[in-house]
Amino acid sequence: MAIPSIPCGPQSTARSNSLSAEPGVSQDQKVESRAGARMGSPVHRVSIGESWNRRVHPDMESERSVRPFDVERLTNLLDGGAQNTALRREIERMIQSDQKFNIQDNYFKTQNERYEGAVQKAFHVLMLAQRLGWQEDGLELKYAYRALAGDVAFNIHKVFQKSLKSLGSEEQIAKWGPLCSQFQIITTYAQTELGHGTNLQGLETEATYDAATQEFVLHSPTLTATKWWPGDLGRSATHALVQAQLICSGARQGMHAFIVPIRSLEDHRPLPGVTVGDIGPKMDFEHTDNGFLRLDHVRIPRENMLNRFAQVQPDGTYVKLGMPQSNYLSMVVLRVELLLGEILPLLQKACCIAVRYSVIRRQSRLRPSDPEAKVLDYQTQQQKLFPQLALSYAFHFLANNLLEFFHHSYSAILDRDFSLLPELHALSSGVKAFVSEFCTQGTEACRRACGGHGFSKLSGLPTLLTKVTASCTYEGENTVLYLQLARFLVKIYLQVQTSRDATSQRSLPQSVAYLTSADLPRCPAQKVADFLRPEFYTKAWAHVATRLIRDSVHHLQTLMESGMDRQDAWNQTTIIHLQAAKAHCYYISVKSFVEALEKLENEPAIRQALKRLCDLHALQGILTNTGDFLHDGFLSGVQVHMVRTAYMDLLRLIRKDAILLTDAFDFTDQSLNSALGCYDGNVYERLFQWAQKSPTNTQGNPAYEKYLKPLLQSQKSKL
Repeated sequence: MAIPSIPCGPQSTARSNSLSAEPGVSQDQKVESRAGARMGSPVHRVSIGESWNRRVHPDMESERSVRPFDVERLTNLLDGGAQNTALRREIERMIQSDQKFNIQDNYFKTQNERYEGAVQKAFHVLMLAQRLGWQEDGLELKYAYRALAGDVAFNIHKVFQKSLKSLGSEEQIAKWGPLCSQFQIITTYAQTELGHGTNLQGLETEATYDAATQEFVLHSPTLTATKWWPGDLGRSATHALVQAQLICSGARQGMHAFIVPIRSLEDHRPLPGVTVGDIGPKMDFEHTDNGFLRLDHVRIPRENMLNRFAQVQPDGTYVKLGMPQSNYLSMVVLRVELLLGEILPLLQKACCIAVRYSVIRRQSRLRPSDPEAKVLDYQTQQQKLFPQLALSYAFHFLANNLLEFFHHSYSAILDRDFSLLPELHALSSGVKAFVSEFCTQGTEACRRACGGHGFSKLSGLPTLLTKVTASCTYEGENTVLYLQLARFLVKIYLQVQTSRDATSQRSLPQSVAYLTSADLPRCPAQKVADFLRPEFYTKAWAHVATRLIRDSVHHLQTLMESGMDRQDAWNQTTIIHLQAAKAHCYYISVKSFVEALEKLENEPAIRQALKRLCDLHALQGILTNTGDFLHDGFLSGVQVHMVRTAYMDLLRLIRKDAILLTDAFDFTDQSLNSALGCYDGNVYERLFQWAQKSPTNTQGNPAYEKYLKPLLQSQKSKL
């Protein structure tokens, strides 16, 4: 069956024959895996090596007994094709059947053990990739890292590589690229400083050009100039891509990227002038050696400044080849790729765990004569979880649309055509902030929905939460990123107001084209069913986004007309700018979901299941932001009541599909690493068995002889 051209995932053709050289996987295993891919059987999902009967829990079995749509087909759509699903499962089985890649005991390991384990896994994955001829940017490595649930080292090494490709010349890529690919050097990306983060113009690290020696002198002039947080820096990296303020011909030229050796390739000791180490414990990420770096007049060759968009000639003359935003291109690349690779899977996993647990956990009775009910049968539990499930799908389509736009823009930007860069920068900033913020809120909602067991690390949820929380800060703090999008929206809105001719308006960036559409002053909905029509709620979100952008511009202009300078006026209106940016992001998330549904005409059952999630996503946002829709009378109180009625009806309809919709994400038990989220539903058996592995249950009690025994024996017992 042909896959419709819906932007659901990677479109690369699978190279399944590349696995034939792997001696650790038998032909029977490969046949079984491929059969599972064809038939949809979960042959690889159950954890390896567990002792109890793997019979599926009756409550879980009952959820899957009636299938209103083909789960396997939906998985294929999310993966970008059945061939990708088959390849992914084959690689997952290979990885997860090898004890070298086991992650189940991570919850009981120390920081050093987590770090060593992450390096070990990275090493063995790289050896496997080399042996089987996997391409550096191919699907095989992507699926291998997915199977390891991100618990692997050298992730920032890949950031260095992407930055090199974005900012380096062809000669620099030819020199440094093979060294990275073959791991002759281990690299990191050093941007954030102890005293400066998202404000790149405020970075203090200096790179001063010395024309006499044709070298750059890298220096940390203050304590706050210390590079702080880069992953792989604390213990692993030999080279760093350092973002520093370029000084040449006596003038500051702004932030540029420099390749700086920091450790000896002979004995891994820090090089002269380099002070480097680990920053200490964090909220999770214990497997990552986040580090600090101070540079004391470290000299590097002139050729070590990445120079695709700017060059320093031998005599110190500065030549600009791009625009100021060009040096931020590597960050744009990272933000786009983080969405599908790092951030969204955390919410999807949280939904999978919480929804599965909610059909096993029974609590109280709906009627006095009934047995205890599945907690997912309670409307309040549905209200906690189903909006998060809807977000998981909405963000999948949103991120894929952004990725598609990025691929369309990237080649042109590398060739110094910057016409699409402002929109790409604004979109990547806003969508990264939007997705990471809502994924963090959604993951926490899933954790709380699991009650006390959600507090246990063995549920997997605390780890997912701390990882996704970090995404609200790394690669740009979210408030700052929203405001970068807001500046773009203000600029475009003013352009629309001053360019009344149709040609100018048609040339608007696609993501903001709605600003020129005819705006309805009132919502025409007359009955509950109207709010289940995409054209109604899409128009509603376009109206609110337009009004908030207009209001933000009006407030800004009013303050400036009163005599306030633009900078102060901007600062006094940032709250409403932030609100406008979020409304814009919500609008494009709804719009992209609706567009994805339109491409599923040949998949009516799947389309119906996903449309309910799309409806819920749109209406959840309206109910959460009711004031914005009532503010100018676009919605009436009666219409808001209709929205609420439609919303509650959707919860009931989504209930019967909930397990199937999470099954379609197709996470293995090993990847979830959750006692609550297992495919077979044997929650309590896993919780009890995994708890036995805790060192506190297998080692002696260090407090007994020192404190408990003297305390208990200090006075003779009266018992």
